[in-house]
Amino acid sequence: MGTPETSREPCPDRILDDVGGAFAMGAVGGSAYHFIRGLYNSPNGERLAGGAQAVRMNAPRVGGSFAVWGGLFSAFDCSMVYLRQKEDPWNSIIAGAATGGFLQMRQGPGSAARSALFGGVLLALIEGAGIMLNRVLSAPQNLPPMEDPSAIGLPPTIARPGVPLPTAEEESGGGRGSGASSGAGARRRRTTGRAGAEEEEGGANRR
Repeated sequence: MGTPETSREPCPDRILDDVGGAFAMGAVGGSAYHFIRGLYNSPNGERLAGGAQAVRMNAPRVGGSFAVWGGLFSAFDCSMVYLRQKEDPWNSIIAGAATGGFLQMRQGPGSAARSALFGGVLLALIEGAGIMLNRVLSAPQNLPPMEDPSAIGLPPTIARPGVPLPTAEEESGGGRGSGASSGAGARRRRTTGRAGAEEEEGGANRR
């Protein structure tokens, strides 16, 4: 149908997928709600039995109601995808409004209009929250800036292509080597100075 790929199932498989998911959601949520309500309304000594009975009587009904809503919503959603030839939040908003109005048609036009408005607003809020969440998750994270060596008292290192940077051991070893060479030069200069002084004294004695 010329629609972009999404995380949802393509139509018409989407209808069956949404019907099953809605039924499971309604059955689980209805079971929890009616079990707690059955525990509260049952007399002492029969609370567990009362809660289980409330689940058996009401959970399938709630799950079926959710399944009907999910099936109609997906049917309207797929219809909008087919008519508009694209996937966007407007399809879900229109489908939510159409589903709410369709389910309340037997109660009269006023009730259907109010239900359609409620369904459209609810789906608009859900789609808006999903868009904001996607923007937050897809926003690039700001990496911390790299420290400037000159700012902490270190000379900037200039790297040339193909020339490896010296390591800390090489730098310390080079410092020791330069210190040793300067010390040896000083000793040679002192030895040469003493030899020259001795030669001058010997020449003076011979004269």
